[in-house]
Amino acid sequence: MDEYQLVMTTLRRSYNQEKAEQRELVEQEEWKGTVRQQFLSLLQQEGKTVLLEIGAGTGHDSLFFHNNGLVVVCTDLSPDMVNRCRAKGLTAYVMDFLSLDFPPRSFDAVYALNCLHHVPTLALPAVLHKLWILLRPAGLFSFCVYGGRGA
Repeated sequence: MDEYQLVMTTLRRSYNQEKAEQRELVEQEEWKGTVRQQFLSLLQQEGKTVLLEIGAGTGHDSLFFHNNGLVVVCTDLSPDMVNRCRAKGLTAYVMDFLSLDFPPRSFDAVYALNCLHHVPTLALPAVLHKLWILLRPAGLFSFCVYGGRGA
């Protein structure tokens, strides 16, 4: 098993079951809400309406975008997380970053909050290329990670 598959398998196990429930109950940090709101404002300004959220977790951010008028598709590699997205009425699929099975140019925007830092360095160019293929011309990409205090 290559490093990418090993990491994805480990993450899938980690984010299933009790972690899914724990994440549902955790209050979102303020900086995440700020980033999300800023991206929504840009999407609205640019007239973007179709959003892919990768690493969607429990669907908290996807539901925010959906409730603000966007067509949202969620992906996560954890079936438990995807089930939580679906329970919120969201369209959600179990997929890892390299297995995003959508036609090219399907989305106006891609939103990745605190998920791509899991991708091994050697696989990152392939993952970013996959996301680029899924974006429509002039599409927007929000890629945010939290490096800890002082990082």
